[in-house]
Amino acid sequence: MKILLALVALVAIFSSCIKNNDNPAWIEVNEWTLEANIDPISSAGELTHNFTDCWLYVDDTLIGVFEVPFKVPVMHKGAHTISVYPTIHNNGISATKKIYPFVEYYQIDVTLEADQTVTINPVTRYFNEVNFWIEDFEGGTKITDAPESPVNLVKDNDPIYSQWGYYGKIDLTESFNEWIATSEDMNLPASGAEVYLEIDYYNTNSVETGVLGISSSEIATNPNVTINGQDPSEVQWKKMYIDLKTIVSGSPNAEYFQQSFEANLDSTNTTGLIILDNIKVVHF
Repeated sequence: MKILLALVALVAIFSSCIKNNDNPAWIEVNEWTLEANIDPISSAGELTHNFTDCWLYVDDTLIGVFEVPFKVPVMHKGAHTISVYPTIHNNGISATKKIYPFVEYYQIDVTLEADQTVTINPVTRYFNEVNFWIEDFEGGTKITDAPESPVNLVKDNDPIYSQWGYYGKIDLTESFNEWIATSEDMNLPASGAEVYLEIDYYNTNSVETGVLGISSSEIATNPNVTINGQDPSEVQWKKMYIDLKTIVSGSPNAEYFQQSFEANLDSTNTTGLIILDNIKVVHF
């Protein structure tokens, strides 16, 4: 009898919980749009982006971090403020999702109702105060091949590869199997300031990025992120955000910096193609 009464009580409690909980409202977030800033202090160049995810808030409550597009249920009802933050794969690592510090978040006031979907088309833009160093290969080239580099970067605009006009191309073979190059000088902020390299690439061979910290007494070489080669049968344009903060802030003696590039023919290749465009060093 005691067991039967306990079961009856549990059923009553469960039924009450179902009755007292409304169906959820739904929030649907589509892919990001990156717009031009109306009054920037410097040009952002071609507005390519790879904001793969977003941090989603309802008012001040974090709902989660999601890959766009997505649709999630929430138990909030009534008038609320939804905020979505553009999120990247830091250094190309999908497990490291970071709010990109140089662009605005998107915010909208909505009314949430049970069983109803609020659809959000998030738009972002770079903050006015963002500074850019840009190599888009549309003017004079800002990347110089090292004297000892067997292979040189060539500016081209073949429509087979071109997406935004001119680009920089490196062809590697077994006879000419190495490319080494650096950018022009850059003054970059230290003391923990955010600094990023943005780069669009189309490649069947890996290429290593790095930063040179240069002073009157030394040139400090800092290898950074390697962009892996893609399968030639599936190669496509991609974009990566590479974090430079640790290197720049960890170089207190550097008077200025250069972005460096190095590629050696991958051991599995007999030829290698590397195409780069919209190379940007971004900071406040």
